[in-house]
Amino acid sequence: MTRSLRARILLGVILWTVGLFGATVMITTAVVLHRPHGAIILHRTSMYQGGIVMGLGVTACVLAGLVYVRYGLSPIERLRGRLAAVRDGSERRLDGDYPTEVQPLVDDLNALLEHRDQTVKRAIAKAGDLAHTLKTPLAVLAHEADVADTAGQSELAGVMRQQIERMRRHMDYHLAQARAAASGAAPGAHASVLAAAQGLARTLLRLHAGRSSTGPGRAAPGEACGLEIQVDIDPAHTVRTEREDLDEMLGNLLDNACKWARSRVAITSAVTDAGVAITVDDDGRGLDPSMREAVLQRGVRADEAAPGSGLGLAIVRDLAELYGGSIALSASPSGGLRARLELPG
Repeated sequence: MTRSLRARILLGVILWTVGLFGATVMITTAVVLHRPHGAIILHRTSMYQGGIVMGLGVTACVLAGLVYVRYGLSPIERLRGRLAAVRDGSERRLDGDYPTEVQPLVDDLNALLEHRDQTVKRAIAKAGDLAHTLKTPLAVLAHEADVADTAGQSELAGVMRQQIERMRRHMDYHLAQARAAASGAAPGAHASVLAAAQGLARTLLRLHAGRSSTGPGRAAPGEACGLEIQVDIDPAHTVRTEREDLDEMLGNLLDNACKWARSRVAITSAVTDAGVAITVDDDGRGLDPSMREAVLQRGVRADEAAPGSGLGLAIVRDLAELYGGSIALSASPSGGLRARLELPG
């Protein structure tokens, strides 16, 4: 078979034209032969045999023309399918053998995809370098706050720690946005929901292991104050995000749930039409419906007495939207708050 798209379509058109011409001849002949006083007289059997042969030939030419035209256009359909696969992340380049007229376009697109991959990798590396550069002076400032506290300047130390924490959260927020903006444009990003959830659950259980029975969401006097994180996620569930960004989103949701839960946090997942929905429930005191949309905005906290800068849920919302997902808050069947994070799968 020829690799030229033009030749394929031209051959199909020629066969189709021959078939249509033959059909015209057949119709004309039939009209002449059925005239009452036709000048041409043929034996009836010969006439029918000739008609059958010509009919078969016409049908074959028309069908061959249609098949060849369809065959000629098939590389375009195949290219569309490959582009869709690159867009949804299942492929990283346009593989396959294409006609000579199409192959240069495919080569240019593959070169563009390769250039974009390299640009994204450099952007992610720069974001990591920036994070490392900024965290070092913040660690020095945190040490100075400890020195001030030891010297009896507790008020100064408290202010320093508060501002250091705010700077860290703002830095994490903007770095996460920059990384996700680059990662979201890169094809082929996939992360396991179960692996991320299990790793975060182990970390948060250690962080909250020694919490007291006082403070927001804690158990009442006489109740158990141990924390349990239940992970019920299908190992096959993956989402089209970088693992670091999935950890950022789930980490904020789980940490928020652990802060307010009395004793239990649960994380589950389910397949939806849009991808995978990840649900985080806690059995805390919940959140007033009028505040559920507000706490997704930057700098808004449900309780001003609670630690933090009010950027946790805003980070989740922004990262989810960068990947084409969404975050919604509602009442949990456990009595607390439910956070539903939906991401493309």
